[in-house]
Amino acid sequence: MLIVLGLLFLLGNLGMLPWGNLAHWFAHYWPVLLILWGVIKIVEHQQAQRAGVRASGIGVGGVFLVLFLIMLGLAATQASRLDWDSLRDHIQMGDGDFEIFGHNYSYEDQLQQAFADGSSLHVVDDHGAVNVTASEDGQIRVSVRKRVNADTQSGADKRNGETKPQISVSGNIVTVNANTQVGGDHGVTADLDISIPRKAAVVISNRRGDVSVVGRDGDIDISNQHGEVSASDINGKLSLTLQNSSIRVGQISSDVLVQGHADDVSIEDVKGVVHLDGEFSESVKLSRIGKGVVFRSSRTDMELAGLSGDLDLDSGDLRANDMMGPLRLSTRSKDISLEGVTGDVRIENENGSVELHLNKLGTTEVQNRNGDVQIYVPDKSGFVLDARARNGEIETDFDALKINNDNDTGIGTGTVGSGGPHITLNNEHGGIEIRKNSSASEPPAMPAMPKMPKGPKAGESPTPTEN
Repeated sequence: MLIVLGLLFLLGNLGMLPWGNLAHWFAHYWPVLLILWGVIKIVEHQQAQRAGVRASGIGVGGVFLVLFLIMLGLAATQASRLDWDSLRDHIQMGDGDFEIFGHNYSYEDQLQQAFADGSSLHVVDDHGAVNVTASEDGQIRVSVRKRVNADTQSGADKRNGETKPQISVSGNIVTVNANTQVGGDHGVTADLDISIPRKAAVVISNRRGDVSVVGRDGDIDISNQHGEVSASDINGKLSLTLQNSSIRVGQISSDVLVQGHADDVSIEDVKGVVHLDGEFSESVKLSRIGKGVVFRSSRTDMELAGLSGDLDLDSGDLRANDMMGPLRLSTRSKDISLEGVTGDVRIENENGSVELHLNKLGTTEVQNRNGDVQIYVPDKSGFVLDARARNGEIETDFDALKINNDNDTGIGTGTVGSGGPHITLNNEHGGIEIRKNSSASEPPAMPAMPKMPKGPKAGESPTPTEN
């Protein structure tokens, strides 16, 4: 085994075997060394038995060498699976700054042909960015910028020839295939700039890279992993299937569907419905959604009829303004602050506070646990209240309400004005406040100055206290 390893490293030092190939082979085939070692030890054991002598063991040094080989092999395998091109771009390294797995060589290509009316575009790019814009004629134009990782120029030229992008037509479907998957484990990145007639629908499948679509009348369907997706000026429906991706969407005249696992989500100016279904690990920002929002995740279930303001949701907070009900929200471990809410409201929360500012009353129900509840109601509104705070107290600005804060449970009931919508509030381990909207803008009262403690009388020692 030492002879084999020494021979490989000698060939690497002499330049007869590229170091990139050595690293690639070791990262994928290092378990063969363990198998070879085991076979040798079995042969040694059988030879010792035939000779009638005791077989030699591995020894302490051998054990440490095996452990070192395993750790080194696992580290090399994980390193080979990293997206070194994305890492280089992220930390702004040049092509020659990190060449342990070879050099990067750049190529360009241009494709063009007729694009028939009524056709749709399918784009397949396993590794690289995709940018789709509108053209002014009945042509499809594809500009390709390719980066090939190889040890030598000749090797890169060969791999470039094997991974030429292709345009194919089947019926009314035009497919652009970047063909990077032919490169296998070797790094081939192809960025595609595509222009087609505005009316065409577009389907994009992209595993590693950013996707941008601007100016479409047809429907858009994008699948993306480990990238950033942006879409704007879209008149058709927009469907996104994501895996560890971020999105930025704006100016959509129809519905938007987002599913999968996303990081940052920013959606604004949508005339249709926004439907988000999946896991969202960082933040979700929504603005000006015409026909409502449906949000489903493992922690939060939310529906609202419209959003003329903004909504900002992250792991610990949900804040929004100018929402149209009916609003249904069920979540946990979030502090909720909603302003300018119109219509019916139903909120369920635990391990967080709820602050609700109502513009126009509808039937309102709040169920909360382990946090305070504050409800702000228009000053001259009529409503019927039924509130209960277990292990908490109830406070109100409305004199017509009856408040009882005895026996560790606050109870608030009554009718304000001529009655109207029912407001039902239930809270455990937290207080409830029913305030007038005008009180929300009043400056807080100055706290009273604390009284100075009296000193001990002459001849007395001070009484010890706990901090």
